[in-house]
Amino acid sequence: MPNKTLRILIADEQHFHRMKIERVLNQLGYYRIAPMYRLIEVLNVVEYGSEPMDLLIINASLGLHDRLDIVAFCMDNPQIRHVLVYDSELLGVPSIPLDPQRKMYISSLPLPDQETISRLMGAIDTGRRSKTPAAGKFLSSSNEEEIAPDGIRLNAVVR
Repeated sequence: MPNKTLRILIADEQHFHRMKIERVLNQLGYYRIAPMYRLIEVLNVVEYGSEPMDLLIINASLGLHDRLDIVAFCMDNPQIRHVLVYDSELLGVPSIPLDPQRKMYISSLPLPDQETISRLMGAIDTGRRSKTPAAGKFLSSSNEEEIAPDGIRLNAVVR
């Protein structure tokens, strides 16, 4: 059962992207979501928030416009517990094997799909138990993917 008290922030310039991610989170049972389209809004909420955000889901392009290193900002910020940066090809960040204890997840997908978000929430929400495939390789509809022991796709979630 999902922890309905998790505070989730979605940041993307595209309204369709924010709504699609929010809809997936709603289907998974998460409703405490704040969608934002400008980086300055995200910075204000993070800086002046009374309690830390449990998850920030952010498009890598937001940091490029304002020349902000999103990875460094999120890693060093105690007000952000977990981060998913997607469309990471813009950042040029290398693929690093997943560690379940990490704070940062980086996806090369232009928009995180339902499977990626579901696995991410399974790793973040410790009260939620989800079915995960065994570690190793498996064939998906798009290509062969590597699965970490905790069930998260390595080609979609790194660092």
